[in-house]
Amino acid sequence: MAKIFALLHTESDGSLPKAARETLAAAVNLAAQTGGALTVGVLGAGAAAAADAVAGCGAAAFITVGDHAVAHPRYATDAAAATALVQAAGAEIVLAPNTSRFARCLPGAAHRVGAQIDTHIVAVGGEGGAVHAQRWFYRQRILGSFSRTARPWMLLVDGGVCPAWQGPAGTANAQEVPVAFTAEDQRTTVKGVQAPAADAQTIRPDAVLLFVAGAGWTKKQKDGQAHIGDAGVLIQGFLRSAKASLGSSKSLVDIQSEGQETLSFMSHMNQVGQTGSTPRHAKGLATCCHGEEPHAVGWRFINERRAVNLDPNCGWAQGKADVVYVADAFEVITKVNALLNA
Repeated sequence: MAKIFALLHTESDGSLPKAARETLAAAVNLAAQTGGALTVGVLGAGAAAAADAVAGCGAAAFITVGDHAVAHPRYATDAAAATALVQAAGAEIVLAPNTSRFARCLPGAAHRVGAQIDTHIVAVGGEGGAVHAQRWFYRQRILGSFSRTARPWMLLVDGGVCPAWQGPAGTANAQEVPVAFTAEDQRTTVKGVQAPAADAQTIRPDAVLLFVAGAGWTKKQKDGQAHIGDAGVLIQGFLRSAKASLGSSKSLVDIQSEGQETLSFMSHMNQVGQTGSTPRHAKGLATCCHGEEPHAVGWRFINERRAVNLDPNCGWAQGKADVVYVADAFEVITKVNALLNA
């Protein structure tokens, strides 16, 4: 009987992020498929209360590290806490969310406990007494399924690939695992947090809609002039009204690096595609981009894809989008913004 361990962390306010609840759901399913025993571990501020919030998941035991040393993400203390939790659980299979916090510290923890680790896992299952994991290879063009005999085996699960666990809270009676943090572990300190205003944030992983802008927004329009300023106003207005996340084609973000005038709020962080991100949103709307394969490959996990382009023969019209609107994106988004603000 495999010992399944769901390793989670809290946010600064003590709550569990959505990615943690998604990983918990994957661990619950894996334990049911393998007949294994599930243990849940939580580290971070308010760890005990977070364990109570998921007490109804059916885990046999809950363990925590809620020391003030792990209140903020920090490699040394997070790695030490994760190591202690994995050892206390006697874990064989460790599932953890592939967040920036765990992606940074868990490879070090895996080395300390002699574990194998794989990241960007998109599915985990137990068949025939063996645990199998899936992840994408070769620029997310090949989906591979694999297993390992080495134990412990750590799997960092990508966000958005499992439904978040939902269930009753309760009393977890979590056991606090002692960790001897040294002064050296805690020499890095958090002085404060600088974050953009909410309406200035353009990357929103939990948004329903992904709005992708292409280089066509910066080209000369039918009056023979470029209207980059107007484009920026329209796009930002749409993002605010629709609460959408902003993506970009590679050609658009490359314009900025070439010294050409472009959208000031766009960066390579927004790039979607073979050399960018592969987001997961319920809906996607591409505007002024042609849907070439390297860009469109980043849309494979968007459930409903639509595009606005003046060219009826663009790549989106070749089976890459559910609906293609042959229209001027400036006119379309102007009208849509008016409707959204009505």
